[in-house]
Amino acid sequence: MARLVKKFGGTSVADLDRIRASAAYVKQAVDEGHEVAVVVSAMAGTTNQLVKWCTEASPLHDAREYDTVVSTGEQVTVGLMAIILQGMGVPARSWLGWQMPMITSGVHGAARIEDIDVSELRKRMGEGQVAVIAGFQGIGPDNRITTLGRGGSDTSAVALAAALGADRCDIYTDVDGVYTTDPRIVTRARKLDRVTYEEMLEMASLGAKVLQTRSVAMAMTHAVRVQVLSSFKDTPGTLVVNEDEIVEKELVTGLAYSRADAVVTVYGMPDRPGTVADLFSPLSEADIIVDMIVQSQAPHKDEAEVTFSVPESDLARTQEVLANHRDRIGYQSIEVNSDVVKLSVIGIGMRSHAGVANIMFRTLADRGINIRAISTSEIKVSVLIDSEYTELALRALHTAYGLDAVQQQDDRA
Repeated sequence: MARLVKKFGGTSVADLDRIRASAAYVKQAVDEGHEVAVVVSAMAGTTNQLVKWCTEASPLHDAREYDTVVSTGEQVTVGLMAIILQGMGVPARSWLGWQMPMITSGVHGAARIEDIDVSELRKRMGEGQVAVIAGFQGIGPDNRITTLGRGGSDTSAVALAAALGADRCDIYTDVDGVYTTDPRIVTRARKLDRVTYEEMLEMASLGAKVLQTRSVAMAMTHAVRVQVLSSFKDTPGTLVVNEDEIVEKELVTGLAYSRADAVVTVYGMPDRPGTVADLFSPLSEADIIVDMIVQSQAPHKDEAEVTFSVPESDLARTQEVLANHRDRIGYQSIEVNSDVVKLSVIGIGMRSHAGVANIMFRTLADRGINIRAISTSEIKVSVLIDSEYTELALRALHTAYGLDAVQQQDDRA
């Protein structure tokens, strides 16, 4: 017998039929003798509507009242899931965040989990009752309802699994696992049986939307084994585990891409010590995150050019900050471009193999794709390219690293 946490996202509980289908997975686990806790999101589209109502009521609404409103989506789903499980003959009870309680910080709209009292849950689960828990919400130090930010139900589920000492946390979504890259673009993308926490964290932060970044970081910290699988078809999913559980480490595990970046080039800066600090200090003071950076010498030897990337959502603020500090920085002009994509190659095998970046650069060069900026980590190489080349680059790199499903089959033969 195992202790399991099963989390169902918005598409998995979109209506009563979907809730019944999801409840069937819970009943199956109970019939197999497992202790089960269920975490649910709001029905698909519900949170967006609740957020819209808050904004229409007042653009400068009270964040505490915002949390009171948007947390109600999960309250509906948790009750319906409990009712449907009871109708299936499964003992079940709904729990809201404040009832456990799930203690969070007081940052409304983006609270962080600080503690979960699972003593009563353990007792009830030990007696055979399924605990159906509202994700995304908790209780703050001021005794007010808090929410964890978008995608917070994944974080709720992993945190609960850690507190309960669960054997596994199953995340049910509308995809059947983690793929080597986006299968909508690369038809030869294949589903991974296992992926490490570090790889999944990189994938999530670099554009893969299968799991929320905070939930992966929490799973890695507390060594919670996570399984990503579909509630729409009964097939094995992908396990997110510690590196020690993966016997043979691939050179490259997958490719991720993100369209959420913009590139800024600053021309005509004085080529002297301290210039780059003068450029990035005001951006840091404005809490603007700078990612990739490339510095080069301008045609005039006493001038420098710097290219860097920022979140596209911060592009307007970046331009404003640079304009306000133009005299301090001493640049002549800037150029911006949001029509770019960040493309990343990810794999723990990079730690022990050379030449991964060279394959990437050569493959892109052979197809006439120019690289605007580069950044690397121990298990990742990212480049910034023009967005029009996204599909070509993904397909070419997927093949170059031997990730194609057909190619893999041929290699085994």
